[in-house]
Amino acid sequence: MSAKIVETLGQQMDKGLQALQKELLKVRTGRATIGLVDHLHVDYYGSRTPLTQVANLTTPDARTIQITAWEPAMLSVIERMILEANIGFTPQNDGKVIRITMPPMTEDRRKELVKMVKKMGEEAKVNLRNHRRDANEAVKTLEKNKELSLDEAKKLQDLIQKKTDDKSTEVEKIISLKEKEIMTV
Repeated sequence: MSAKIVETLGQQMDKGLQALQKELLKVRTGRATIGLVDHLHVDYYGSRTPLTQVANLTTPDARTIQITAWEPAMLSVIERMILEANIGFTPQNDGKVIRITMPPMTEDRRKELVKMVKKMGEEAKVNLRNHRRDANEAVKTLEKNKELSLDEAKKLQDLIQKKTDDKSTEVEKIISLKEKEIMTV
């Protein structure tokens, strides 16, 4: 039972880190990445379909996202969807492909984005601490029900704390890499 608590904790924390990394992909860094638009959905013959299923997304250079629709008729739908998504880009449709050119970011905008990324990191750490609290409560319940000795409970709580510290360090590394990416001109 005690191993299950630690295993569940690890899975929950890993999911939290994956969610953080996925959210960070959406943060603009001045460099073109398909992560800025691949989460969008288009109306494809009456059903909401992910953009990645109706078009090919590429980054031909560091400042351009290129969207090539598999059906030329979808170009106008994709263009309209990008404008309606209000993600801060103006798509350019030439009848064959849609190009999104990333404007250079100002120093103030970069600092603003770094603050936002740090806030996301703090939220991830709070999430980790919440998982730690839940795991510790489960250990205390097992101890209270005499399913664990006091020594076993203490060892388990130390293991939970170590896992939390390791994941917090991982969050800090992820955030510092993203900060460096944002601040690189």
